[in-house]
Amino acid sequence: MAHVSDLIATDIEKYLQQHEKKSLLRFITCGSVDDGKSTVIGRLLYESKMLFEDQLAAIEADSKKWGTQGGEIDFALLVDGLAAEREQGITIDVAYRFFSTDRRKFIVADTPGHEQYTRNMITGASTADLAVILIDARKGVLTQTRRHSYLVSLIGIKKVALAINKMDLVDYSEEAFNAIVESYKAFAQQIGLTDITPIPLSALRGDNMTEPSTNTPWYHGPTLMAFLETVDIDESRLQSEPFRLPVQWVNRPNLDFRGFCGYISSGTVKPGDRVRAQPSGRESKVKAIVTLAGEQPIGVAGQSVTITLEDEIDISRGDVISAAVAPAEVADQFEASIVWMTDEPMLPGRPYLMKIGTQTVSATVTEPKYKVNVNTMEHLAAKKLDLNEIGVCNIALDRQVAFDPYNANRETGGFILIDRMTNATVGAGMLHFALRRSYNIHMQHVDVDKASRAAAKGQRPGVLWFTGLSGAGKSTIANLVEKKLHAMGRHTYLLDGDNVRHGLNKDLGFTEADRVENIRRIGEVSKLMVDAGLIVLTAFISPFRAERAMARSLMADGEFVEVHIDTSLAVAEERDVKGLYRKARRGELINFTGIDSPYEAPEAPELRIDTAECSAEAAADLVIARMREFGMIA
Repeated sequence: MAHVSDLIATDIEKYLQQHEKKSLLRFITCGSVDDGKSTVIGRLLYESKMLFEDQLAAIEADSKKWGTQGGEIDFALLVDGLAAEREQGITIDVAYRFFSTDRRKFIVADTPGHEQYTRNMITGASTADLAVILIDARKGVLTQTRRHSYLVSLIGIKKVALAINKMDLVDYSEEAFNAIVESYKAFAQQIGLTDITPIPLSALRGDNMTEPSTNTPWYHGPTLMAFLETVDIDESRLQSEPFRLPVQWVNRPNLDFRGFCGYISSGTVKPGDRVRAQPSGRESKVKAIVTLAGEQPIGVAGQSVTITLEDEIDISRGDVISAAVAPAEVADQFEASIVWMTDEPMLPGRPYLMKIGTQTVSATVTEPKYKVNVNTMEHLAAKKLDLNEIGVCNIALDRQVAFDPYNANRETGGFILIDRMTNATVGAGMLHFALRRSYNIHMQHVDVDKASRAAAKGQRPGVLWFTGLSGAGKSTIANLVEKKLHAMGRHTYLLDGDNVRHGLNKDLGFTEADRVENIRRIGEVSKLMVDAGLIVLTAFISPFRAERAMARSLMADGEFVEVHIDTSLAVAEERDVKGLYRKARRGELINFTGIDSPYEAPEAPELRIDTAECSAEAAADLVIARMREFGMIA
């Protein structure tokens, strides 16, 4: 239900036309816990007549059961919809609400204040034009206020309404209001927030929400509703930026039509405009712009369109169609800010999926250059990023993508990181710039390739990746397999975990981060050896599925054979040839796989061997037999 208008009863079509042409403001409310974010939104919905009678009756009943205001209406319950939120009196998830006035339409996101839900706040802020940052007048600027303000700045929101709430609890003190404003502006200046409008509020009592309050005669600024209705949002800014259309789908309904569908993230486009497909760099001219309503003379930022081109050039989902005179940049290595959003830490070297625009690529994150202390804005040294931490890292992709710096274009400069195994979103990021080496370092063409080297050796190269617990028998079996292959005249090399740590990886320990880097290096070395035409055997615990998947992704199809030496922890511990399990049980070895560090068993290995039921010699024969099945040896 929208705000009350006489046109609803007298001329519904005219009302709908007016409603359609109103500008839309997306904003978020954020701040520390219990600053009154949900109450502010609830009051706005109530004052804009967005509640049906049955909703109002329900909220009055809920206020008696769940409310925190005695017998009065608890407006926060209008948006705190989860049972856990009502029981605890806090916001957990992001709640979106729509409302409208005579002047403007609004979509507001109520974001949680607790630190462990900072990731939810990022979700709400990603599409917002403005932030309403609430501060409890009794408490002033708190840690979470700083955190959310920094995130608002990081996300690219420039305009802030500083809503100092619960003024009724400090007797509407002008001194308290001014002290908070001064303290906040001093902090905001450090993070680049300058367009700030402070407003004294009591959302519960309605002071300065929609009408000027008699309780604050010293305040002469706008009410919160008046500010939201009149704040200048440059809706034409995106249209003045260079044209960008990330391709979502190639539309080919018949042989005579081939169009490229997508959402115009910035700029405008007309038939006849010269455009560039990226990252390929091919250029053509726009032939037609098609929407559901038919062909259009122009396409503008914010529209979903289908574009046809005069030339047949190769464009697929994930590519970006850009203005030829001002194309996007193309690179595969970047510096970026990352907000980590999951309990598992961000580990340097671990492969993730990166979704940027409509493109999904494989990404590896380096060790953070630094993480940010949001209280002091200090840059702190860091080996990893934990939940809700913010850091600056370098990112390397497996292919080039078209992009713009985030501060120039959110759509083509923002990305998310996805766990390869669970498909859960683990991080959100903003690209700063491409690294120079992304432009200056290129693959050198060589005439003698992998096929030539393999042909000279008379074999098919590949990797036998032995994985399992310490003491399972990986090295023993791998050594026997190599002896048998050598006797057949095959060219091989065995990379053993202990041997490699005496040289290439002697700088690495046994933390999760170091283990990830250990396997990343072995994967890359194995790739080079396969390129040399060798059959490579690797014997490493390699406890994490993600890193084994990364090693597999480096090889061509059919070149990677995962061999799980499936020995139970009890049997491996009973063998304990090196005495490592005993040391781990005594606490002398930390991060030992199977004791205080997990082993993620392969879900679908090419070969599984139980050494409790099979001798090492028989296991080696099984590996050789499986190699013959795969065509790795004749």
